[in-house]
Amino acid sequence: MQLGVIFDMDGVLVLTEEAHWLSWQDVAKSRGVDLEYQTFLSCFGRVNADCIRIMFGDAIPPAEALSIADAKEAAFRELVRKNVPLAPGTQPLLHSLRASGARIGIGSSAPPENVDLVLDAGNIRAYFDAVIDGSQVTRGKPAPEVFLKAGVGLGVDPRRCAVIEDAPPGIEAARAAGMTAIGVATTHKRDQLAGAGAHAIFDDVRSLSAELIASCIDQHGRR
Repeated sequence: MQLGVIFDMDGVLVLTEEAHWLSWQDVAKSRGVDLEYQTFLSCFGRVNADCIRIMFGDAIPPAEALSIADAKEAAFRELVRKNVPLAPGTQPLLHSLRASGARIGIGSSAPPENVDLVLDAGNIRAYFDAVIDGSQVTRGKPAPEVFLKAGVGLGVDPRRCAVIEDAPPGIEAARAAGMTAIGVATTHKRDQLAGAGAHAIFDDVRSLSAELIASCIDQHGRR
C-alpha cells in the first residue's frame, strides 16, 4: 500500500535555527523589542502571523505585521542563500524514500520564497511530489491544514502518512491530521516532542530510513 512521508522544512531538512534567530533579532531590535530566545523557540513551526503576535503583541496593525514579516524573511534568505544548511543525512534519506516508492511531500509554515530557495539551492526539489507552504493555508500549525493539504497532494490517505517534525506545534498538527507523528530532536528536547504527542522520536534525519518510517506508520496504524 502506498505510503506518504511529509517533512517539515526548517529544523528537519535544513538546520536554519541560527539564521532564523539572527533575522528575528534584527527586526526586533529595529523596533525596540528585546526578543528572548525562549520566545523565539516557542514560535518554531508557526506561521509568521502567529510569531509576530507572540513576539510583538496583538496590537500590531496588519500592514506593520506584513512589513515585519517581509523584513525578517529578506534577512533570513540573505543569510542562507550562499550556503543552504541541509541537515546531514537529508539527501540519502530522500533517495531511499524515493527508491522505496513512497510519495514525499513538504508541509512547511515558511513563506514560498524560503521554500523555493531551499529546494532549488539545496538541489532537492526533484524528490518532492507535493509542496505546501505557509501561503497556502489559512490556519497555521498546530492546526492540521498544512499536512492535510500535503496528503491530498500526495494522493495518500492520512492514516498511511508520516510527518517528520522538530517542533511541538508540528507534532500536534500531525496528530490532528490523523497521521503518524515522528519527532526529530534538533530544535526541541525529546520530552517536549513527547509531550506534544509524538509517536516516535529520533535524534535527527540521519537516524531515519525508509524502512523505519514505514514501520512507524504500521505500528501507529495498529493502535
